[in-house]
Amino acid sequence: MSARFPLVAVYADESCLGNGKAGDNPGGAGVLVEYQHADGRITRRDLWISEKATTNNRMALRSVSEAFGGLGAKDGRFSVHFTTDSRYIVDGLSSWVFGWARNGWKRKTGAIENLELWKNAIASVHGHEATWNWVKGHAGHPQNEYANDLAVRAATEQTQSGGYVESAFDTWLAARRAKGGARSAVAPFPDRDTFKAAASLPRVG
Repeated sequence: MSARFPLVAVYADESCLGNGKAGDNPGGAGVLVEYQHADGRITRRDLWISEKATTNNRMALRSVSEAFGGLGAKDGRFSVHFTTDSRYIVDGLSSWVFGWARNGWKRKTGAIENLELWKNAIASVHGHEATWNWVKGHAGHPQNEYANDLAVRAATEQTQSGGYVESAFDTWLAARRAKGGARSAVAPFPDRDTFKAAASLPRVG
């Protein structure tokens, strides 16, 4: 099954400074979006957000809702190849949410943590089709490393991009490689003819 809509590649990552420690821990999320033109050129855009007191999981969920919310800002519909190093996101949107929905948004072991953020993330995906892909973090993958840097900077400086903005990926990559970082090749743009969308997410009330 090929992509039904214009195909985009999304790389998302999250950061929480002091995650799990007592007190208010600032966090951020970073998103890199790639779009391939007919002539093979790649256009990239960046997005980042921050919270003063949060967790890694909260910011991972917000990376989904902000990424898809930005894509659909003008009623656009996209086939989204979404890549993250968060198993929380990949496993949750590939598996967990379907059981929660069947059980009335409950689980046997107790309340669902971050339920409203899960519902926000799911709602943001409706209208698009997506595939959920995991990549090992901090392993030299250029697009993942860049999204991580966006997230850490947002957490540290408590800044917001205010939507998608022109990307600084190329400049960042050149500087990182000059210092011996981001050693792996830039991940190629996904093939729209082999794109296989994941199951449609459940409806949320």
